[in-house]
Amino acid sequence: MTLRQAQGPDPAQGPDPTQGPDPTQGPDPTQGPNPRTADTERAVRRRGVRSLWAGNPQAVVQRGVLSARSGNLPVVVSGFFEPVLYLASMGLGLGALIGDVSFGGQSVPYAAYIAPALLAVSAMNGAIYDSTWNVFFRMNYGRLYEGMLATSLGPLDVALGEILYALLRGLVYATGFMIVMQVLGLNLAWTALLALPAVVLIAFGFASLGMAITSYMKTFQQMDWINLVLLPMFLFSATLFPITAYPGWVQGVIQAFPLWHGVELVRGLTTGILSPAMWGHVVYYVVMIAVGVLFTTRRLRALFLD
Repeated sequence: MTLRQAQGPDPAQGPDPTQGPDPTQGPDPTQGPNPRTADTERAVRRRGVRSLWAGNPQAVVQRGVLSARSGNLPVVVSGFFEPVLYLASMGLGLGALIGDVSFGGQSVPYAAYIAPALLAVSAMNGAIYDSTWNVFFRMNYGRLYEGMLATSLGPLDVALGEILYALLRGLVYATGFMIVMQVLGLNLAWTALLALPAVVLIAFGFASLGMAITSYMKTFQQMDWINLVLLPMFLFSATLFPITAYPGWVQGVIQAFPLWHGVELVRGLTTGILSPAMWGHVVYYVVMIAVGVLFTTRRLRALFLD
């Protein structure tokens, strides 16, 4: 070893071009921001957005439709007959004994009174069935969502896709029941045409909230809680008789039920008895949809991505 090698590099000379930058020194203040670093930060931000939304919920809807056509069609069709049987037994049978009931200060035939309520129930049942039991199986046993989220789809795509498919099923039920109402002469005003958009809103609300709740369920025993809520809501949401039959404090509880808002909205449209309060029912469901979609998206991301 020579004396110069032992002493290290000559400070009078510049840096050795064969060596990389000195790690002890900070970035050169004379240089601008590293373009590679800026591109990386923008890519991370893009991935943050794309990890939630790829803009392709229709792929999830298409998968649901194909699955229903391949093996579940009889099950899907069977859900249509429940409200029709209720209408035949309660509306036409019991209605012959009851006569007219009061709604909005006017007398309405009993069959025309409960038919719009059963229309709202039909939309609720169709949406709830797909957004609860089917989603529960796909999430915990079929492992379907893990496979979906391994693709370019994000949690918001999966959530909206499943909710839209449940909405589609509820709309099919409601459309069939609406035709039955028209044949029986139970649509009393032209505003009954607006009942179908109202039914879409109702199905959307129940599907989004149902999927959000189902994402927290772990066992089949917990899923029974959903039926425990749906049955009283169906019986007491002014579906079969006016809400005025209850004491005042019970009416306040019933008016908090989402189905009551749907029943009142559809009933006002099919009977032609309109009121400004119907806008309150619409706002109720809009808030319900926003809360359901938000919680579902966050839950799917927490379960399968974080």
